[in-house]
Amino acid sequence: MIQNLVVTGRKQSTMTNLIAPHGSDLLNPLFVYDATENQRLQHEARSLPSLIVSSAAAANAVMMGAGYFNPLTGYMNKANVLSTATDLKTTDGLFWPVPIMNLVRDAGSITAGQRIARKDPNVEGNPVLAIMDVEAVETLSDHELAVIIDKVYGTSDPKHPGVAALLGQGRTLLSGPIKVLNFSYFQTEFPDTFRTAVEIRNEIAARGWSKVVAFQTRNPMHRAHEELCRMAMERLQADGLVIHMLLGKLKSGDIPAPVRDAAIRKMVEIYFPPNSAMVTGYGFDMLYAGPREALLHAVFRQNMGATHLILGRDHAGVGDYYGPFDAQTIFDTIPEGALKIDTFRADNTAYSKKLNKVVMMREAPDHTKEDFVALSGTAVREMLGKGIPPPAEFSRPEVAQILIEYYQALDNASAAQ
Repeated sequence: MIQNLVVTGRKQSTMTNLIAPHGSDLLNPLFVYDATENQRLQHEARSLPSLIVSSAAAANAVMMGAGYFNPLTGYMNKANVLSTATDLKTTDGLFWPVPIMNLVRDAGSITAGQRIARKDPNVEGNPVLAIMDVEAVETLSDHELAVIIDKVYGTSDPKHPGVAALLGQGRTLLSGPIKVLNFSYFQTEFPDTFRTAVEIRNEIAARGWSKVVAFQTRNPMHRAHEELCRMAMERLQADGLVIHMLLGKLKSGDIPAPVRDAAIRKMVEIYFPPNSAMVTGYGFDMLYAGPREALLHAVFRQNMGATHLILGRDHAGVGDYYGPFDAQTIFDTIPEGALKIDTFRADNTAYSKKLNKVVMMREAPDHTKEDFVALSGTAVREMLGKGIPPPAEFSRPEVAQILIEYYQALDNASAAQ
């Protein structure tokens, strides 16, 4: 039996039977919960040198503040960046799959040993997001940046959205510990959905769950996703499901978070039993890094209290950059004991006309393509834009209606331009 103490504001609540955080006995969120200290630091920040950071660096601060990137205490220096990129561990041996960086184009007069205010690029007025004690100011060479991109993304193609985002952040690396003062726009724009790892752990404990399945999504959930979650819960005999949606920056064309949130909440409200599923979200910019991002997803789902992470086909991928199961098989290559969380690995799921239910395609070897209700993303987009709901076997009608309203509004706005 694992017993953890998790900081919630000034208090610590005892949680029995929860999986331990990654890399430590206690969850260590970097948000300054003490209101007096938070105000003091905000006042101090007015007199500090300041820097508006990139959206990616801001999202990293939010994730550290929320406890998702436990046990990190701040941004990585060059040695740790290169070590995590090439060897999936920090220089002191902590398993970590993706560099957590604060890259800038120009550090100006900032030097090691300074205390600086880091300003939010995503909120009007650029309020201070965190205070940082700068331990090093280093520059990534062309070769070092190329190594990081190749190892993390598996491609150097500048059209890859994750590669493009990284190339736009600059070469100067500022590292050091941080104290997070707010959660950017996530808590204000998504008050019902954004949750810290601390809050999710607390709610899991309050619900009396022990075996918990996490489902990562950046899209609305159709029947196949819904049934995949149900399969995982049943086969693992899980106590509960945490639907954990990305609330940060996406690539062009992805459905915005408020629409996804509404669609997923409606599905859970109608089709899941009470106290079986939580709908939550986290503040991060999608990397589209496929296998490496899948490992990162596992790290911060363990930190929020999940015992299992659902890995579908092409998890965290984009385009044709990764094989359909690369994000699953990479878990077979990491050192034993690197993570405590386990995985539930799935194939594509679709509605079987023969069996009148959603199945994993690999578990229906007697089926042909014609035996499944399968629609392309383009076809679904066209139907929704015309106000035509997809077949009920593909999408719940209540979910389809929310998406129809979104796409029709989008199309009407485009036509009016």
